[in-house]
Amino acid sequence: MTQETLEFQAEVKQLLDLMVHSLYSHKDVFLRELISNASDALDKRRFASLTDASMATSEEFEIWIERDPEARTLTVRDNGIGMSAEEVRNNIGTIARSGTQEFLRRARELKSEHPDPELIGQFGVGFYSAFMVADRIELVTRKAGAEGATRWTSAGDGRYTIEDAERDGPGTTITLHLKPVDEEDGLQDYTQEWVIREIVTKFSDFVAYPIRMQVERVEPEKDADGKVVEGGTEIKRLETVTLNSMQAIWTRPADEVTEEEYKEFYKHISHDWTDPLLHLASKMEGTFEAKALLYVPARAPFDLYHPEMSRKGLQLYVKRIFVLDDCRDLMPNYLRFIKGVIDAEDLSLNVSREMLQENRQIRAIRKHLTKKVLEALNDLRKNDHEKYVSFWTQFGPVLKEGLVPWGDERQERVYDLMLCQTTDESAEWSSLEDYVGRMKEGQEAIYFITGPSKEAALHSPHLEAFREKGYEVLLLTDRVDEIWTQQPQEFQGKKFQSIGQGEVELGNEEEKKKTQEELEEKKKTYSELIEKIQSVLNERIKEVRLSARLTTSASCLVGEKGDLSPQLEAILRESGQEIPRVKRILELNPKHAVIARLQERFAANADDPAISEYAQLLYDQAVLAEGGELEDPAEFSRRVADLMAQAL
Repeated sequence: MTQETLEFQAEVKQLLDLMVHSLYSHKDVFLRELISNASDALDKRRFASLTDASMATSEEFEIWIERDPEARTLTVRDNGIGMSAEEVRNNIGTIARSGTQEFLRRARELKSEHPDPELIGQFGVGFYSAFMVADRIELVTRKAGAEGATRWTSAGDGRYTIEDAERDGPGTTITLHLKPVDEEDGLQDYTQEWVIREIVTKFSDFVAYPIRMQVERVEPEKDADGKVVEGGTEIKRLETVTLNSMQAIWTRPADEVTEEEYKEFYKHISHDWTDPLLHLASKMEGTFEAKALLYVPARAPFDLYHPEMSRKGLQLYVKRIFVLDDCRDLMPNYLRFIKGVIDAEDLSLNVSREMLQENRQIRAIRKHLTKKVLEALNDLRKNDHEKYVSFWTQFGPVLKEGLVPWGDERQERVYDLMLCQTTDESAEWSSLEDYVGRMKEGQEAIYFITGPSKEAALHSPHLEAFREKGYEVLLLTDRVDEIWTQQPQEFQGKKFQSIGQGEVELGNEEEKKKTQEELEEKKKTYSELIEKIQSVLNERIKEVRLSARLTTSASCLVGEKGDLSPQLEAILRESGQEIPRVKRILELNPKHAVIARLQERFAANADDPAISEYAQLLYDQAVLAEGGELEDPAEFSRRVADLMAQAL
């Protein structure tokens, strides 16, 4: 292959510009990312060699760091799986993931809020961080099992070259031509032994493979008896040192691991610069053994709702041998934000992803870990409300996916972890247990309303009667709330009831009876008007009836029990499902002045064309009141304008 000069993908050009001109103070992170990539390559080759002889080697798997102070270069070398020329093009010349755009957006946003946003690695752009410290990067790589090697070179100027190369054995060598030292800009001398030692100890001490480097040692001249010769010539020699401890942190007793070590190990496995919210260690003993070290991140990753893009999750080891870096069978989907390591003793090393799903031990580990995570979160909720609220705002919507029966196994313990906003202004967040404790005497249901936002829910006309009679209502505003509430739900013997579905009966038996008698009396007056409005809106609604839930609004739309909500209809259509339109019920407030005047006009002239216009306005008004979108905004605007003209 002759040398080719190619242009970077547009997003990569923007990324490189951000890296080169960034204000990141922690530029040392570039070495952590290169070492982590080398570790991943070694993991892949080690696992592949179990079933593919061409991937095997008698050499020790290792990572080398080489320094050349005179040439101002730093090299990171491994004997991992390597890359083919095509993989080099795909993995380095382009970034085929939407995370790049999200990285750029988040980095620019955070620049104005925080002086030091560290998003590298979390978005899978760690390799490019090397351009923070290097003017030019040269990569030589050879795929395990292949003969030829590939050289990739770029100065970070929007272009790169690819050509054939020579390399002894599989693996990857990355050489950085370093920028001048500039301590004010955070650029250290990365050819100095102590600098490299410090960075590796801080960020990569737990890497499972030896990170080696040659260092120069100066010794005084000694005589035959081993005594130092006064005035003798100093002797320089090279010594190979291993920079990392390679200790599997999850195998050490908890009291021997510092909090700082736990944090650094989390950053190593997750590529997240932020400290984790909490960690938990667990050990399984009995018919089989397994150890786990799990973390709850402090913030949601950009791909939380796109698990197919997830880069790092739960890593599976068998007897300290890496098997999978994203073993999703070890944790239910609603806990997919959990990061960490699981090390089993008895699993087959050549187990495939498909076999994992059917493995009895994997199912047992999954059940054990799920229980431990939920218990840890519940302890956090009880003991540190502020910290738990921070967790809930990041991961609450995902956790509630556990209540969806057609997803992973339904997890009723999620009820204990839920925090909800409510119409009770005394508390910003409330647990279900606290809500039930505040319920009115005789209240048999947990009342809730769904909506696109807290503000929209609070302004819904469905709340009017509940406010008037002092009933607290949960405000559920996450998209997942539209899904799990469609199925029968119950907490502490109290069923969940949407205030936007079915008919409302509030108060004691005497109050309910009185309300019903008043409605029956009003029906005698409004029955013919209701039939008229029904005929006008027949294509849009299922029924028109008088309302017991309205006190100040003229109208509202409600569904029958079991009907899909408008929000859920929209979600299903977005997912590509063909959903027939669900007609809803239009409820009218018989005590409202508009309805009373409309009745007078109808009594005077049942064929008055204005009746139809007002009927349409009442419907559109009800749609807007619940935060919906009008089918024909222009027509609604015309009717309002005509009404204003008549009034003026």
